[in-house]
Amino acid sequence: MAKRSMRSKSRDNAYAAAQNVHPLFPSRGGWNPLESADEHRDRKYVKNVRAMSPAQQLLMDSIDERAVVLALGPAGTGKTYLAIAKAVEALEAGKVSRIVLSRPAVEAGESLGFLPGDLNEKLAPYLRPLYDALTERLGTKRLKALLAEGIIEIAPVAYMRGRTLSECFVVIDEAQNCTYGQIKMLLTRLGWRSTMVLTGDPDQTDLLPGLSGLGDVAQRLESIAEIPVVRLSEGDIVRHPLVASMLTVL
Repeated sequence: MAKRSMRSKSRDNAYAAAQNVHPLFPSRGGWNPLESADEHRDRKYVKNVRAMSPAQQLLMDSIDERAVVLALGPAGTGKTYLAIAKAVEALEAGKVSRIVLSRPAVEAGESLGFLPGDLNEKLAPYLRPLYDALTERLGTKRLKALLAEGIIEIAPVAYMRGRTLSECFVVIDEAQNCTYGQIKMLLTRLGWRSTMVLTGDPDQTDLLPGLSGLGDVAQRLESIAEIPVVRLSEGDIVRHPLVASMLTVL
């Protein structure tokens, strides 16, 4: 009788243990070693973007409320990232049908010479910061799909003349490397139901002295109440703390 009781207990224990055992590679759902790693690791970055300073909050509010916004400030203050995050937010909310990103193809103090490849390959080194921000917000696969469909367009400043950008969210990055005439041309591309954000640091231009038009344009546009000019400072830097310390002495 005791042996029979022991066998019954062992069967119950084995059944309970089996209930706690889960397959390493389930047939449906879970991780499958035969699937591409990118399919599971390339997730959309869904964390909500929030301001880290009052000036950044002012920038985000201005983008929500106005059609043209200028964001001026030193490196690391989140100008480009916040603008692209707002562009993706507007696209996903259906407020715009396309995102257009533009950046001047200007080297930072050195010449790379003639680059091989088509237009996109030639511009890739200059536009890498925009791709990085878009990848973080959308994921690699979705970004590639939106680029292929033309919903997201990345164009050099030189190719923007003559266009009318309606129902678009336009980000002009590194505007301090644009001349006064180029910025004027870009601002007049604005069409109906569009938002345009210009970002840049007037103190960090790669053009010859006196050629950058960002500071002059910002000073002139400050007289227009409908166009906010948000000026960020060293206190808004969200990179390594040493960046702010270096900018105060360099």
